[in-house]
Amino acid sequence: MKSLMTTCCALLVSIFAFAQNADPILGKWQNPSGEGKIEIYKKGDKYFGKLYWIKDANKKDEKNPDAKLRNRKIQGLEILSGFTRDGQNYSGGQIYDPKSGKTYSCKMTVKGPDKLDIRGYLGVSLLGRTETWKRIE
Repeated sequence: MKSLMTTCCALLVSIFAFAQNADPILGKWQNPSGEGKIEIYKKGDKYFGKLYWIKDANKKDEKNPDAKLRNRKIQGLEILSGFTRDGQNYSGGQIYDPKSGKTYSCKMTVKGPDKLDIRGYLGVSLLGRTETWKRIE
């Protein structure tokens, strides 16, 4: 009986430790306008995000500063790249805005199990804009 209790306690501690180390940012998110859905994933020790669904699936990347890329579809495009994690904050990355064709420095902050603040900026974070994305299933 003592062995069973020890095993159960060890299992609970392991589960709790795993939950504490899980990446709360991973998964699918929707932007405030509802026009796009983004899946955030991890490659190596960096975080990225792909625009896996948009309202107009045939829309092209017409505003891209690189003329060779203007004919590619926006759906499926990696718009978040190169983030590192520090607790609930993710920084050091960039966000690409297909509406303007511009790339901004970006930081992300998890604000609970279903809210993510995305701040895109030029130069310093004070000169930017924040959107709150909502987690979706």
